[in-house]
Amino acid sequence: MTDPLFSDGHEPLPPEFPGVFSRLAPFSGWLERGGGALMYHKLGPRPAGVRLKGLYVSVSLFQKQLGDLRSAGYRSADLAELTQAVPGERRIALTFDDGFENVLRNGLDPLRTHGLRAIQFLVPGLVGRTNEWEQREGEATERLMDWNQIREWLAAGHDVGAHTCTHPRLSRIPRDQAREEIFGSKARLEDALGRPIRHFCYPFGDWNPAVRDLVQEAGFVTACTTEAGMNRPGGDVFRLRRLTARYVSLNWRNVGRILRQWVSGRG
Repeated sequence: MTDPLFSDGHEPLPPEFPGVFSRLAPFSGWLERGGGALMYHKLGPRPAGVRLKGLYVSVSLFQKQLGDLRSAGYRSADLAELTQAVPGERRIALTFDDGFENVLRNGLDPLRTHGLRAIQFLVPGLVGRTNEWEQREGEATERLMDWNQIREWLAAGHDVGAHTCTHPRLSRIPRDQAREEIFGSKARLEDALGRPIRHFCYPFGDWNPAVRDLVQEAGFVTACTTEAGMNRPGGDVFRLRRLTARYVSLNWRNVGRILRQWVSGRG
C-alpha cells in the first residue's frame, strides 16, 4: 500500500536535510524503515583537474561506510526489493553509475571484506573507453571498465545494469533516439555478457513519463533516478530514489536532530 503522505510511494528528503550520505548515524532511523539505496560514481583519489569533486569517494570513507552498514546488520538488497515490505529486515542497495574502472580497482576488496554486493550501471557504447560525456564539459578523464573487467566484477558476485548506450540526456533527444539508447543498451549488454539485464539508470537523472514508459517497454524491472529520498511499499519501481554517498563537512549533530524531528513527526 502506498504511503498516504506521498502519492508516488516514495519519500523525499525533508527540505532542511542534505541529500548526501557520509555516515550511517544520522540516517539510521530513516534507513531502518527500508527502501534505501546509496548512489556512488567514482572510488579513490581525485586526479588533477577534476571539476565535480563530489563524484569521488575515498577508499577509506567507502570502507568506513560499508563497515558501519555491516555492523548495524544491513544486507545488500536487489533494487526490485526496495518497494517491497520486509518488516524487521535491514537492507540497502549499493549502486554505482557509469562503470568506472576505479570502482573495480578500489571497490572489490572492501565489498568482499564486508560481505556486501553492489550494482554498476554500464554505458555499453563506451565500454573500455573513457567518460566522454563528462570530458565534453571539461571534466578530467577517467577510464571505464572493459569487458574483461566487467566479467571480473560479475564473477565477484556483483551485478550490472544499463545506463544507455552513450549517456545522453534522454528527455532532450528525439523519442526514436531515446528508444534506441534504452533498448540498445539492454540488448548489447545481454549479448556481450550472456545474462539478463534487469535494471536501468537514467543518465544525469534525466527522465520524464515518456522516457519512463520506454524503459518499462524495453523489459527492465526497475529504474534509478538521482532524486534524493527513500522508496516505500507501493512505490514506482521506475522512479527509485537514492542517497548520494560522498564526504561532506557538516555539523552532524544538528543534521541528526533535524532528521529525528522529521521522522518522529511523519513516521
